[in-house]
Amino acid sequence: MIRILLIRHGETMLLGQTLYGRLPGIRLSPNGYCQAEELAKSLKRRFEITEVVSSPMERTQETAGCIAGVFGVPVLLDANFIELNFGSWTGKRFDELKELEAWKLYNRHRSIASPPEGESLAEVQRRAWIGLEHIQARFEHASETTVAVVTHGDVIRSALMLLLGMPGDFIHRIEVGPGSVSEVVFYGMQARVISINCAP
Repeated sequence: MIRILLIRHGETMLLGQTLYGRLPGIRLSPNGYCQAEELAKSLKRRFEITEVVSSPMERTQETAGCIAGVFGVPVLLDANFIELNFGSWTGKRFDELKELEAWKLYNRHRSIASPPEGESLAEVQRRAWIGLEHIQARFEHASETTVAVVTHGDVIRSALMLLLGMPGDFIHRIEVGPGSVSEVVFYGMQARVISINCAP
């Protein structure tokens, strides 16, 4: 059995204001650091984590570092869990985007719409699944292990939708807040979603 904790990074200063996507230099806010520290303490009370995997973005590495420090394990970077590529929308404010017809279409029909020059939901799901497969391969002979994966909201939603068999247009039906944990257990290639969007 492999337990995978899908963790969204803590808050940033631009949360809810700007679609920062893969912009470099976006770090945790002071409150985001507090979220990461509280999360790490909460996880220590519940699990014995043997590996921490992180998206390469700064905000996820900072969150992962808090968790890894508590458990005394290194942070492994995996680009399969990187933030969604929002293409030419990257760096735009949400109050700009909400006026665009393409943005409205994207949020109504994620199954068929993609950001200009960006990444489709199916592409995100494909690489997230590859990342999960890599973890399973590393621990295929372990009787039981727990791995923390620190990534981004839409990556977590995409993975959960894939595991639950949900249509892509329903992505906004899943809430994944900053600093939250969603737990998935794999028994071989069979997955069971245990919880979604749990706060410390």
